[in-house]
Parts: sequence; structure tokens; C-alpha cells
Amino acid sequence: MIGLVAGPEAGALAARTRALAVLRVRSAGLAVALVPAAAAVVLAAGSAMGRIPEGSVWSAARPAVTALAVLALVLAAAVGAVVARARPALSPTVPIPEETAPDLYRLVRDLADRLEVPAPSAIALTPDCDSWLEDRTHPAHGPPHERLLPRRRATGDAPVLVIGSPFLWWMRVAELRALLAPVVAGTGPAAHPDIAAARRFVRGLDAAVAVAAGRPLLAFVGWAARTLLRSCRDHAAEMERGVAAAASERAQAVDYGLRIVAQEQVGLAYAGWDRLLNRVALPAWRMGRWPSRLDAGVVSALTELSRRDRLAEGFASRLGERPACDLLEEPGLIDEAASLLAARLFHGGPSEPGPDWSPVAWNQYPAEVVDRKWRLEAARLHRVLDDIAACGAAGTLPCPGPDAAPAAPTVARVMERLAGPAGGGVGEELEVRLSAEVAREAAREERAAKRGLFTAAGGGSWTDGLAPLFPLQPPRSGRELLTDHVTAMVCCAAVDTAGAVPGLDWLDGPALLVGGARRADLTRSVLSLIEDGDGEPLRAWLGDVGVRSEKPVRLG
Repeated sequence: MIGLVAGPEAGALAARTRALAVLRVRSAGLAVALVPAAAAVVLAAGSAMGRIPEGSVWSAARPAVTALAVLALVLAAAVGAVVARARPALSPTVPIPEETAPDLYRLVRDLADRLEVPAPSAIALTPDCDSWLEDRTHPAHGPPHERLLPRRRATGDAPVLVIGSPFLWWMRVAELRALLAPVVAGTGPAAHPDIAAARRFVRGLDAAVAVAAGRPLLAFVGWAARTLLRSCRDHAAEMERGVAAAASERAQAVDYGLRIVAQEQVGLAYAGWDRLLNRVALPAWRMGRWPSRLDAGVVSALTELSRRDRLAEGFASRLGERPACDLLEEPGLIDEAASLLAARLFHGGPSEPGPDWSPVAWNQYPAEVVDRKWRLEAARLHRVLDDIAACGAAGTLPCPGPDAAPAAPTVARVMERLAGPAGGGVGEELEVRLSAEVAREAAREERAAKRGLFTAAGGGSWTDGLAPLFPLQPPRSGRELLTDHVTAMVCCAAVDTAGAVPGLDWLDGPALLVGGARRADLTRSVLSLIEDGDGEPLRAWLGDVGVRSEKPVRLG
């Protein structure tokens, strides 16, 4: 029957069919809970009417069945109460009230009219490269980061449209409209009563499982919710596929050709956003600073990628068209709120600015983040060298005996310890100890982040039940850490003695500028020193730049 229906109706019919299957699971659960009560009623009625004689087996079973019925009803009521009262997890977002983005709301409403579906009830931004519809009919408290912006709770039964903030800054207005078409089209199926009821049931079960986790008194509630979830999981997944298919089919006639271009921009935006978070934002977050214009940084990063990559050359020509962020009244304020939320989600930082958690503008980033990062790493390298000198390469920390007077922090000292055949043992020991130091510092940062999340949530879990999503950056090996620290030491010496300055590369992060140009050839010379014990390439590099390796560098 479904196969005979063409167009978006086929997907919608499939979604409704699966929604009914989910609701049947709900009805079956209720029926199971009522079976003992029904049996107790039958036995009581039979005894009252004289159909069940006293002393019979059924008469003797009546008290036990009645007790079982009461227990089943109490447990069912408990499960139902937890499912009804549990607050489904909401995605932390930056709300966009209509008065702050009337043009954006107008674009979305016009799109909904063209698609002949209900308009979303509100718009919000997420600091990620994704867009979706989210039902927020359940009461929920907004996360603390939203205090940066005027807040107005979404009203109505229509879902909220959540848009990835990088899309607004990188995409053009026409591209954004084409990208949002299949998302907005999803409000049509979402308005169907059966689909809405099925979604509420599944979300309630999911929330109940989270509430019952780790609470022995709610063990049965958790078991019952998990059992019902398993029973309706496949139906719910197929329902969502049907909704997506119906929305996609309905959006086919809206900007179809432009939507292909917009999808290409999604992949490009994701690549630039990932590199910006891991290579540019993460070093700042680790030292208590958060870049306040991450979305604007995406544009700079992707523009730079267009210059370097021939495959991306055509994308730069779009930049003359109107950017989608022009649909916002105050894009800078919204970018700041999204940047703070990104720091909170991907690093676990505090929810509000403070003395140890302050914003940094892009023009301040080289001096306040890059230079400080280099000097902290140079200080760590120098400290570990002092420990090895005091304890010996095979010694343990802390040393039992007195430490000698620390040597001057110079590049020459580092090269002397690493160059030549004897440098291999020291290099390996440096890698081990640097790895241990970095791991200890990372553990302290994680504990502090968890304490901050716990406090901000009023002693409970992370706001709306979500945990921070740390960047997917693999742990660095000891060799990589040693390379980074020696490079930082050389960069500090170049800044202090050769007139170099710290800089920012939008795709690679911290960069050393000599004479206004980036010197990207330093890493090869450092690797020759570390891996082969050959210091000549680095000495040649230092001589070319004019770095005085015997001069102490400023640390910290």
C-alpha cells in the first residue's frame, strides 16, 4: 500500500504507520500493568455474585491477586509519573528572539509557506555544523550561557529550528535558504498527532532512563523504561527515516540546484570549523581564554583554505554575495554567545566570563595566546631539563637529594642535550617526563571543568543532561610533545633576540612571523635534532633568522 503512494506522502504514511506501532508498544505496556488489576476485579466480582464459592482455589488466590494488582498499579504509576515528569535532554543553544533577527525569521516563514508546512516556533543557534528541528514543548530552564542574549521562551507546538552558527557566517543567504529547506519541511510530519505523541513517548522513556540511572530506588523504573525503549526502538528509527524522507521529498522543488552547492559548503564549513576548534581555539581555552568571534574566524579560515587549495578556489568567488549573518541585527553579540557556548561544550569551561576565563579578540590572539603558549611550553621544557640534570636520566621525581643551581634557559642548552649520539637517552627521558607533566595538567583541567559544570548546574549534572563534548583530538605522543616544546623554545628565542613576532595561521594555529612572513620550515630542523641528533639544520636556521642561541629567553 505504501509503495503505491508517490511523493512526500509515501514517507509521511510510513512515518505515521511506525508512529502507531510505537503507540501500540505504549498501550501494550499499559495493558500488562492492568492485567493483574483486571484479574482481581473478576475474582472480586465473582465472589460477590456467588459464582466463586468460598474455600475454592480461586477464592484462596484472590488476596494474592489483589496484592499483586495493587503492587502492579503502584509500580505502573511510578513509571508513568517518572516518564511524564522527567525532562527530556535539550541541546544547549543560543536563542535568537525574533526582534534580534527579523530578516532571518522572515526567510524561514517564507520558506515554510513555499513548502506548505507550519513555520518553526522559534530559531536557535548551535556552535556546530548541523541543523535540525527540536521539540521544546516540555518546560526546561535555559542554560546559563543564554544570559548573554535577550531570552524569550518559544511558544506554540511547532518545533524550534536549530541552525549551525558556522553556516550563518560562511554561507550566503540563498545557500542558507536552500540548506534549510528540507529541515523546515520536517515541521509538516512533526505536526501530525500520532508522530508527535510517539516522539513524546520515546523522549519521555529516554529521560526516565537517565533519571533512574544510579538510583537504586528507581531501579524498576529504569528497567521498565529500557524494556519499552527496546521494544519500540526499531519502530522509532523507521518513523524518523520516514519523516526525513517526507521532508526531503517535499523540499525537492525548492532551490534544488542551489541545495547541491550548499551541501558542498557544509563539508567545507565542517572542515574549517574542526581545524579552528582544535588548532586555534583549544590552545586559548587551555589557558583560560576563549576567542570571542569563532564564527568570524571560520570565514577567515575557509578564505585562507580557498587560497591554498585549488579545489576550493571557486568557493572564494561567493564571498561577494550577501552573507547569511546579515540576517541578524547584532551578529557580533550572537557570535560572542555562540563562541562562549562552544568553549563550554567542547572544553568544559565556565558558563560566564570571569578573571580566569576571559574573551580574547583575534587581533589580541598572537600576543595573549600564542606568545604565552610558547613561553609556558619553554618553561616546562626548561624545568624538566633541570630535573634530569639534578636526578640523572634514570632518576625518579621528586629527587631525594638537593637540586643544583638551575642553568640559564637557552636554545644552546637544549641543543647541547639533544645533539650527538649521547642525546638519544636524554631525548627519550624528556619525552617520558613531558608526557607525564602534560597528562597531570590535563587531569587537573578536567577536574576543574567538572567542578565548574557541577556548580553551574546547581549540584546536579550538566545543564539539560548533556556532557561537554571535548574536541576529538588524539593524545599527542611523547615525540610530538618534545617537538612542540623545542619549537616553542626556539620561537621564544626568535622573538626575544631576532625581532620575530608571534602570529596566527587560521588553519594551523600559532605561527612565527619573521619580517612579516610565516616561517613554516622550523619544524623540519627541530625534527632533525630530535630524531637524528643532528643539530646542524637548526643551527643554520637560527643563523638565517639571526637568533642568538646563547641568550636566555623569557619564560612564563
